[in-house]
Amino acid sequence: MFGRRKIATLVAEFLGTGVLTLLILSVQRSTIGVPFFIAAAAGITVVLMSFAVAAASGGHFNPAITIGAWTVRKISTISAILYVAVQLLGAWAAYGLYTYFVNTTLQPIGGHYSTRILVAEAVGAGIFSFAFASAVYQGFNRAVSASVAGLGLMIGMIAASSASLELINPAVALGVRAWVWGTYVLGPVLGAVIGFNLYNLMFTETGLTAVTSLVTPTAKKSSSAVAKKPAAKKKPARKK
Repeated sequence: MFGRRKIATLVAEFLGTGVLTLLILSVQRSTIGVPFFIAAAAGITVVLMSFAVAAASGGHFNPAITIGAWTVRKISTISAILYVAVQLLGAWAAYGLYTYFVNTTLQPIGGHYSTRILVAEAVGAGIFSFAFASAVYQGFNRAVSASVAGLGLMIGMIAASSASLELINPAVALGVRAWVWGTYVLGPVLGAVIGFNLYNLMFTETGLTAVTSLVTPTAKKSSSAVAKKPAAKKKPARKK
């Protein structure tokens, strides 16, 4: 059932999400734990891990990205479920490793539901997923795809930082003890679904065809009406 290639795919998502969570934890709880440096560390980590393992799995490292890709049929249902499972496991393993390093447990920091946090996380994830979708649909090479993913994550996190912890990743939220369903879980998923589907609808051939088809019936009707209109008969010339 699970060949070497499939196992490599899941290990790639486990490692990528785990390393991302560990870096965010390390910077977030350090003396340079300001939004820009957290976002920069996350973006660089995604670039690095994408170079390393994205060829095996696509380099999601984020359940929201996986769900967004699933809604536009870029990943199968079974693969999406497995991806999300190993991503959460990777983030949880990173939490365990970090607490071992600092020799203490971490208190929950997610707080309670807030509409502002929900919207901020959705906007940040929407920016990231839109950039990620552009790499998926345009078929960039590995270097460009990794760079786009890293920059997209960095910009998305900075955009969300004014109102939230700038996580835009449910797995990372689990790893940093900010697992709140209504904000740090739902927000990124909503943003990613919107980002992927917006790109698919507006900037791909399939999407453009679907949009065009909304007006095609009327256009056809008009053209057929013109075609069926009988041509005016010419009057015979009078003989002189």
